[in-house]
Amino acid sequence: MDESVVVIGNFDGVHTGHAEVLAHAQSLAPELPLVVVTFWPHPMRVLRPEQAPRLLTGLNDRIRLLKAAGAAEVRVVQFTRDTSTWSPAEFVERILLPLRPAHVVVGENFRFGYRATGTVETLRELGQGRFQVEAMGLVAVEGEKTCSTLIRTALDSGEVELAARHLGRTFRVRGVVVVGDQRGRELGFPTANLPVPPDMAVPADGVYAGWLTVLDEPGAGPMPAAISVGSNPTFQGLERRVESYVLDRTDLELYGHQIAVDFVARLRGQITFTGIDALVEQMEADVARTRELLA
Repeated sequence: MDESVVVIGNFDGVHTGHAEVLAHAQSLAPELPLVVVTFWPHPMRVLRPEQAPRLLTGLNDRIRLLKAAGAAEVRVVQFTRDTSTWSPAEFVERILLPLRPAHVVVGENFRFGYRATGTVETLRELGQGRFQVEAMGLVAVEGEKTCSTLIRTALDSGEVELAARHLGRTFRVRGVVVVGDQRGRELGFPTANLPVPPDMAVPADGVYAGWLTVLDEPGAGPMPAAISVGSNPTFQGLERRVESYVLDRTDLELYGHQIAVDFVARLRGQITFTGIDALVEQMEADVARTRELLA
């Protein structure tokens, strides 16, 4: 390929900081294509799975968001036990040089190669006479430095608005609607149910206002929804899931459809109710509050 500008990173979430890195990289040589190099699965998932972070986005969404942020091409490096043994020099030879980089942009804490022995300075030494290396620090939003860890922590606390500020968009989960217990339908609040994958981040258990979009129906727009995250403790549920009731819609048949659920605001934590009447009363209040927030 012709010369390019290369950005390297995990880019989980493709948040505001990542977008700024891509914008800066593109500004170094606007006439050259911007190529993003990312890794899948997360290296920690391979090397220390018990410590691997829950991801903010799946691979397809990561690629889509990176291209929306300006990447002309996304190169996905399949991270395995074998690739983890590459030396820093081997990484440069195998991954970077075929891209003919004029500039390589990384985060200031970038590490690569066997046992993460390669640093930004290592990359500069390996690129001497072949490409320029630039390291960027974290971007701040309202005085807080943006990173994927901060966003995960915000979600763990149910602070979806804080997560959205750093993501630059509402936090989204997506998946295929499955058949649930159908109790919501019996109570007059039919929900679209998504299982919670153990390796993906979701907001803390509770009730939220947000939007549901049917992704496999061309032209379908977002619909206002009251969203519950949790395991249904009132009915002794065990499986954690995301359940979305689209306001004023009891006619939707979404089983088997691919949907996206966007979280706008947290209404309350999860409650165990002593009876059906109290549950329905609270659900009506949640719907009314959702209507106000999304108006």
